[in-house]
Amino acid sequence: MNLIQNPELLDRLAAAHALGTLRGGARRRFEHLAREHAQVRATALLWQERWSALSEVQAPVQPDAAVWTRIDNLLQAEKERAAQTLRRPQAVPASGLSWWRNAAWAGAFATVAAVAVGLWSHQDLRQASAQQLALLQSQLQTAQAAPQIQYVAVLADGRQEASMLVTFDARQNRLVLQRVGGFREGADQSLQLWALPPQGGPRSLGVLGQGRLEQLPAQEAQVQTVPMLAISLEPRGGVPSETGPTGPVLFTGALIRRDL
Repeated sequence: MNLIQNPELLDRLAAAHALGTLRGGARRRFEHLAREHAQVRATALLWQERWSALSEVQAPVQPDAAVWTRIDNLLQAEKERAAQTLRRPQAVPASGLSWWRNAAWAGAFATVAAVAVGLWSHQDLRQASAQQLALLQSQLQTAQAAPQIQYVAVLADGRQEASMLVTFDARQNRLVLQRVGGFREGADQSLQLWALPPQGGPRSLGVLGQGRLEQLPAQEAQVQTVPMLAISLEPRGGVPSETGPTGPVLFTGALIRRDL
């Protein structure tokens, strides 16, 4: 199956990869595709951002002291049972006795671990406050109501290392640029975003600030027929669109419509 031609499957795999539930050979194949295809890299980065917004919602909850008391009581009971077993006459050889003793201890610890996990989970859920649950629900609703990204691009340098994630939201009429590499321009320099249309010269889409996340106003007509984007290094404040880039072009990448 061509993953690029199946955006729904790509979304599910990218979400599982970011969450950590995509494992083994499937995870390695997905990462290989991400290295080869800009659309797969972009979708993976989008899902990493979505999950990271939820990672700090639920504060850790310590188990009640009664949980540890129950665990200790279970351990003591298992020790006493094992001691009583050893005091009884045994008909098995010494080597057999050692094997059964180890097996008994292994079973005891497995039982205690299962009970501990169950008690801890139950206690955690019971003690979760209404405020925390409401906050989690709010965060989930926010994630579900997030604007539908219509265009996406991963701009990379000459070594094909991702440096900028660009998305376009037609509902908000804006381009969102997120730095994913380590490049930082000088105090007297600016990064400028350019559209590279099939015909004609480059068109400026705006000048970036020095923040990790930047937004530039744009209309869909400015990007819908643009196959490539580029970022150049310019003097502070950028240069007029009609002059085109005057400094080195640092990053380029294909602009992809998400529903294709």
